Amino acid sequence: YRMDAFWLLLLLFPVLLWTSSTFVFYFKKVFYVVWMMFLAIIAIPICILKSGGRDIENMRVIRFLVRHVKYFLGLRFKVSGWKHLQTEGPYVIISNHQSSLDVLGMMEILPDRCTMIAKKELVYAGTVGLVSWLGGIVFINRKKTSDAKSVMTDAAKTMLQDQIRLWVFPEGTRNQKGDLLPFKKGAFHLALQAQAPIIPVVFSSYSNFYLRKEKQFKSGTITLKILPKIETKGMTTDDVSALSNKCYEIMRSAFMEISGQDSQANGPSGH
Repeated sequence: YRMDAFWLLLLLFPVLLWTSSTFVFYFKKVFYVVWMMFLAIIAIPICILKSGGRDIENMRVIRFLVRHVKYFLGLRFKVSGWKHLQTEGPYVIISNHQSSLDVLGMMEILPDRCTMIAKKELVYAGTVGLVSWLGGIVFINRKKTSDAKSVMTDAAKTMLQDQIRLWVFPEGTRNQKGDLLPFKKGAFHLALQAQAPIIPVVFSSYSNFYLRKEKQFKSGTITLKILPKIETKGMTTDDVSALSNKCYEIMRSAFMEISGQDSQANGPSGH
């Protein structure tokens, strides 16, 4: 009887994949999480053997292992502006944040000696949390501004001492409203303290293939646009708001441009 049930499920599986977009949505989401956990299990011993522990060089291992995941999910990336990442020394990358799928886009273009700033909760995400720690990811407590600020100050020092790059999501949380949320100031304080340039990266809207509310997760192409660097040399904390606004405006117009009409139709287009 058990075997019958097994074969029935096995037969039902392709039928559901073909006929039910909701089934596809949940299947892809569960597969993504499970596969990333599995890849982390492979990455952990490699990272420890290679670097002996927490080290930014481990991001190379993670990048290599994650690069193929897009194929399973039916996703492709179209990248423009590669030349803007050919910058020597430390810099801060800022990008919009729509979903945990952003990790795939990050790994597509992640420069050497670059890690990210992430919410502290990620540490508790099982094997993925451990591999994030091994990759040198800087964790911040979003609820305590004072903690976040001191972490950013330390991160600026580390950037200069170890000549590393940091990837930050200035919206501070995932957002699929078809527009960019107002930026939090941490990334800009970080860049100013390190006197390091900012390189904005914009992901096109996922709404043409991934809709959480409607339970849709189709195949799709994501456009990644790397924008020219913005220098911060000579700027002080007085310039944080102006710098943040400037980055917001250029990223928002790039987002609208590469997302076509989707972002206009699915969210607030003007304010």
